[in-house]
Amino acid sequence: MKLIGLDFSFFILTTLTALRNAGAQDSCANRCGALLGTCSCQVTCQSLGICCPDYKEFCLQISPYSGSLMGGKDFLINNTAFNASSVVKCRFKQQIITSGYVAKDGKAHCISPLLYETGFIPFEVSTDNGLTFPYSGTWLSVHHSKVSDGEKCTLVNETKWQYYGTPNTGGNLTLTWTHQTLAATHVNIEVWGYQETGDSYSENWMAEWKYLYTLEREIPNTGQFSFIPVPATGNYNTWDFGLLRIIPSNYFDGQSNIASIWSSEHALAWHLEKDFRNDSNAWATAKCIEWDKKEELLPNFMKEIIDCPCTLAQARADTGRFHTDYGCDIEKGSVCTYHPGAVHCVRAIQASPQYGAGQQCCYDSTGTQILTHDSTGGSTPDRGHDWGSPPFLKPPRIPGFSHWLYDVISFYYCCLWSDNCDFYMKRRPSSDCRTYRPPRAASAFGDPHFLTFDGLNFTFNGLGEYTLVESNLTSLRVQGRTQQAHLPDGTGAQGTGLSAVAMQENSSDVIEVRYSEDLNLEVLLNQRVLSFSEQSWMDLKGLFLYSTPDQNITVMFSSGSGVEIRGSGGFLTLTVLLPEKFMNHTQGLFGVMNGNPEDDYTFKNKTTMSVHASPQQVFEFGANWAIENGTSLFTYDTEFLLNSFFYGEKHNASFLPVFSPYEDPADPLVEEMVSLCDSDPFCRFDVLTTRSLQVGNSTRLSHQNHKLLVEHLEPVISCGWLDHPTNGSKNGTNYLLGSTINFACNPGYELTGSQQRTCQVSGAWSGDPPHCRPETDIKQVILIGSVFGVVGLAVLARLAYLCRKESVRKEQNA
Repeated sequence: MKLIGLDFSFFILTTLTALRNAGAQDSCANRCGALLGTCSCQVTCQSLGICCPDYKEFCLQISPYSGSLMGGKDFLINNTAFNASSVVKCRFKQQIITSGYVAKDGKAHCISPLLYETGFIPFEVSTDNGLTFPYSGTWLSVHHSKVSDGEKCTLVNETKWQYYGTPNTGGNLTLTWTHQTLAATHVNIEVWGYQETGDSYSENWMAEWKYLYTLEREIPNTGQFSFIPVPATGNYNTWDFGLLRIIPSNYFDGQSNIASIWSSEHALAWHLEKDFRNDSNAWATAKCIEWDKKEELLPNFMKEIIDCPCTLAQARADTGRFHTDYGCDIEKGSVCTYHPGAVHCVRAIQASPQYGAGQQCCYDSTGTQILTHDSTGGSTPDRGHDWGSPPFLKPPRIPGFSHWLYDVISFYYCCLWSDNCDFYMKRRPSSDCRTYRPPRAASAFGDPHFLTFDGLNFTFNGLGEYTLVESNLTSLRVQGRTQQAHLPDGTGAQGTGLSAVAMQENSSDVIEVRYSEDLNLEVLLNQRVLSFSEQSWMDLKGLFLYSTPDQNITVMFSSGSGVEIRGSGGFLTLTVLLPEKFMNHTQGLFGVMNGNPEDDYTFKNKTTMSVHASPQQVFEFGANWAIENGTSLFTYDTEFLLNSFFYGEKHNASFLPVFSPYEDPADPLVEEMVSLCDSDPFCRFDVLTTRSLQVGNSTRLSHQNHKLLVEHLEPVISCGWLDHPTNGSKNGTNYLLGSTINFACNPGYELTGSQQRTCQVSGAWSGDPPHCRPETDIKQVILIGSVFGVVGLAVLARLAYLCRKESVRKEQNA
């Protein structure tokens, strides 16, 4: 819950007074996250010292805090001890109940359930066998492929598992796991299958994980199992996608929501019917054709997915809308199993609105997009987005598994188990980039220097909390807090820097990134400090959140807007990326995004100031964008933050910075500054105001990164894909401005139209479409003409002309 504005102010004043003057003992039982009459059950209560006495008893802290959406994870409740005789029940989303237990140390444990969604899931705990559930916390449900390998059992040589039964693939299969994960001497290994039943895109379309059969019972829990697979009996061998589950052998077959270890999801080639092993190509071909016919009846999702970026540089820069596809990552060696020839792929972060479809874009070593029209390694869109999409729970929005069912197992049918990839590529053609429009970028860094969406540069080093950008289009708000910079001797400098950034869009979660008082970088979700120790990617309400190992934070909102924050030189560096639809819908310190820097100094009352304004006038402009307590997104959970920013002025009018620092030739720092900064005015400014080359260098790098980002996001003209002529060929697969494609005909054919076509500024190809027609042997015509005379020659010529015309017509229709 967000505590803001007058409610917060009133609560702090009354609660602190009440706690000091009264002895009320309000309880947090069933009330975690709430504000009570005389105390708080909110997470901020701990640092403010206003918690209810039993806050730590009822508001649970757990370890680990995350696990696969498949469930079976045993997690510990850290902060509360229970009676050994307590009968523990854990209830997720107020409906899914799992059995917990109390260990010898008095600490309670819960088992996470099978879920069909990702994100933070509320749960409650009962110690009276489910009569009451006074304790509460949150569990992070994670995409199955994003949990660590150590949490899953490993299919040794996974490719062998998924090709088992195809030519030259047989023998033993081996499974390994961390045996200490399960407190059992013996285990069972089960096979589970996934299906989606009902009518596609209707209310009765349902997702189901189903227990199929037990592969082996009562085997010692040694962490390894090998076997020679045989075709499954009955109808089980028709399930071709699923995973394995390892459970303690004292549980019933298929028992739900118990401690378990799951394998990765995979094609169940190893248990398919004998027909598959007798002739896998014929079996898979029949499946491919069956899939193709089903696809014919489904809606065309291609119409609503976003176009791909034109270049690899654009794809990696557009972080608000695209993110690395972990199956083909240039940072991890470009092991692109499903996209030969690619070095990097990205996926559209948001699923398409109506059909929940996904986009994928792959690029070669030259940075050029690979299209399926030209290569099986090309970008393939997805009927089911791999990461799923809110509200999850129903097909085709189930994270990972809907994608497997509609886009991956069909790839096995058509491309990996048979030679029918043309069927697959016909249904999953790459989107080119003719309608792609890159986002606009704005940045703030150093002693804050602002580079607006339209390219205006200025310095505003006020002290306070300000609106960086807000938009009436999606109720996007990004706010920044500045704090006074310090000189190397610890005294205050006449400058400031970004110390916190908070953001929200529509009714999404609130994310805040800040420097704590001990200068550690913290990320807060709805006022609670997040830990990235287990997960670097989090699916949250209205946004995705990603943190790199060096704590570069990216927030990706559902509108496609992105916010990147990095800790740098003691200040935060901020970049905001907004799609084209935000044009003329922004205001704040980053200005009006409309391609015209002349109106970027626009005040709250819509009046504007000249771009040639003095630094003092710019300072007044910045002060105008100070926020108010009632609209603040920030967390005030320390005495310092309360006194400095909540009770104090949102823009500290008594703080006067240096507007134009003097470069004293006698100053020994100036020579080093010139060597470091060269002509970068922001770097020079920050060295002089902070007396720190380190701060100046950080500013210089941030400025360079922004300029490089803007360069990568320059619009690129694409003329679209060109096919080769029938009975001919082309050389070249680059369809961007300036590229040239050459065409040639097979032996026995001659070229009409253009032999060479070039992509022009207009977005159209030069020349005419090429065609290859059968060659005409003129000598034969002359010889026949000498026999039949002039009239015969004319008739033959006319016939030849008509034949050529008909041939061209057929080629064009084809």
